[in-house]
Amino acid sequence: VRRMTERAEEFARVLSAEAGKPITLARGEVARAIETFRMSAEECGRVRGETIALDVSPRGAGYQGLWKRVPVGACSFVLPFNFPLNLLAHKVGPAIAVGCPFVAKPDPRTPLTSLMLGEILAETELPKGSWSILTVVKDGIELFSEDERIKLLSFTGSPAVGWKLKERAGRKRFVLELGGNAACIVDTGVDVEKAAPKIANGAFAYAGQSCISVQRVLAHRSVYEPLKEALVTRATAMKAGDPRDEATVVGPLISEKEAKRVEEWVSEAVVGGARVLCGGRRDGSVYAPTLLEEVAPSARLACQEVFGPVAILQKCEEIGEAIRFANDSVFGLQCGVFTDSLTNARRAFEELEVGGVIVNDVPTWRMDNMPYGGLKQSGLGREGVRFAMEEMTDVRVLVVSGPG
Repeated sequence: VRRMTERAEEFARVLSAEAGKPITLARGEVARAIETFRMSAEECGRVRGETIALDVSPRGAGYQGLWKRVPVGACSFVLPFNFPLNLLAHKVGPAIAVGCPFVAKPDPRTPLTSLMLGEILAETELPKGSWSILTVVKDGIELFSEDERIKLLSFTGSPAVGWKLKERAGRKRFVLELGGNAACIVDTGVDVEKAAPKIANGAFAYAGQSCISVQRVLAHRSVYEPLKEALVTRATAMKAGDPRDEATVVGPLISEKEAKRVEEWVSEAVVGGARVLCGGRRDGSVYAPTLLEEVAPSARLACQEVFGPVAILQKCEEIGEAIRFANDSVFGLQCGVFTDSLTNARRAFEELEVGGVIVNDVPTWRMDNMPYGGLKQSGLGREGVRFAMEEMTDVRVLVVSGPG
């Protein structure tokens, strides 16, 4: 934590350069990574166990029991490009906390901050050979899933790759964080002037390259038009372009190929009857913040993960319909719900088929100590420091018989 804090601006500059992340957002990621390691250090002394009351049956009379958590063994970590530092911290910090050796593979497009973190780990007193950071291309990814010495793979990335690795890895334990097409519900009575800035940032900041970026905005008919106007105003005011510029919010996509893919998906939706409310323009690898309405449910913008600065707006008649629309997805990571009704907030929590429900904020909101993960095609297991530690440990039981 101390060395990362001392090198924080260096980390941010490198992160901005290699990932195209706007510098202000890069600084935010570095700060979060430092917090994640601090939380991991604090959790070291909280690896829990319990005594067990075995005398609940006559058979248990005279017996004592307890259980504790033990390290699962060597782990492998596979990282995406979009949060190369903090997502690595989410795997490395808990592994160190519970005593699991590990090998980590950064995305080939964004290896530098991982290697910088390796420099800092090399300065610590961690045992020699207890960790490695290995930069390989996709052809080498099987090493991280099929080697029998690896007991757990924690993978963050695309569903296609994640599920394929799981199929080929045998009995290995898995934590999979695989993305989504997150919805944000806006209920009747909501102050759209307060909600719109959060929704716009959640949809378009860092060019929407987050698995919990706002992709679908499901608005009650009573707030639909004013919300649409507010979102268009916010989106068109967002500065896009050079990530080194302190004013930039929407940087470039990771490659021009990805920007062209987003452009293709938007064009496909327009051909299918959608209307572009703002944006819809590409300049190299930069795609302008784009909002559409009347998008067909079968369009890729509606049913797949766009991973770009694009959101669709859809009108709903009541909260139940909005929940049904949100659940009409193969993904289930997080959902935002703006509402003034406690009843509707509780209903959303009970009925939404997601790993997290964020009330009066966007699905993009996350604290690094909360359980984080999804349902359906969004993955398996949970991250968040304490919860990642549980994934990386096994429960071991001790039973001791009394005298005689």
